[in-house]
Amino acid sequence: MPQLSLENHALHYLATGNPSHPPLLLLHGFMGSCQDFTGVLSGLTEHFYCIVPDLPGHGETLTNAGGYTFERTAQALLALLDYLGISQSQLLGYSMGGRLALYLVCYFPERFRRVVLESASPGLKTVEERQERIQRDQSLAHQLETTPLPDFLERWYNNPLFSKIKERPQAYAEMLQRRQNNNPTELAKALRGMSTGRQPSLWPQLPNLKCTLSLLVGALDPKFVAINRDMYTQCRPSQTTLTILEGCDHNLHLLAPEPYVKAINPLLLTATP
Repeated sequence: MPQLSLENHALHYLATGNPSHPPLLLLHGFMGSCQDFTGVLSGLTEHFYCIVPDLPGHGETLTNAGGYTFERTAQALLALLDYLGISQSQLLGYSMGGRLALYLVCYFPERFRRVVLESASPGLKTVEERQERIQRDQSLAHQLETTPLPDFLERWYNNPLFSKIKERPQAYAEMLQRRQNNNPTELAKALRGMSTGRQPSLWPQLPNLKCTLSLLVGALDPKFVAINRDMYTQCRPSQTTLTILEGCDHNLHLLAPEPYVKAINPLLLTATP
């Protein structure tokens, strides 16, 4: 798969589908890679030309010391779209990738018309919350650097956010195998630079978003159901939808690929108001 050399990144990415279709930039979550969307790409490429990068610290992307930030990652993603001759794209982001997607929409609104955020948030509202989260993520980053990755993954996926995936042993095992293809030192750098604590709070910008925004969350993920309902009340109602998928927790595209694609396609194909 190709790699684009930039100032702070050698950005590894997958581009698949018909280039004449509308482009769709997909952003994976923490410890993921471009391979995370494999189960849904066949359904999405019926309508979209899909561009799926490995984000900094993940997969095969290489990043300089100063590149693990929202600002520089956003610039790298825009450079990738420019390289592919794409001036405007649809956008889909999951979890950490959803936070990054919302950052892109807020700071570069002219580049994205329709956006789906899966299990995402606008960040933490107060300085105190962000400082507390930075401390927690510093501790997690240290664990990544000092603990065998399989042991870290076992503890990470004991989080109730991911309880449903363990009910599908084969899918869970395949996901763990993909996670172990990452470099834990690089993951720690990404966590330090792009954690929820490091993310600027995007809550104040929600009422002014100009894109069509679709919020997607699993019914068994109460924390993010509450966050997304709050987000929905802050956004322009004529341009925002909230979809709650039954039987899913945090990772919807892995748990329910067919319902996921069925939900995603019309959200991204609907004309902008």
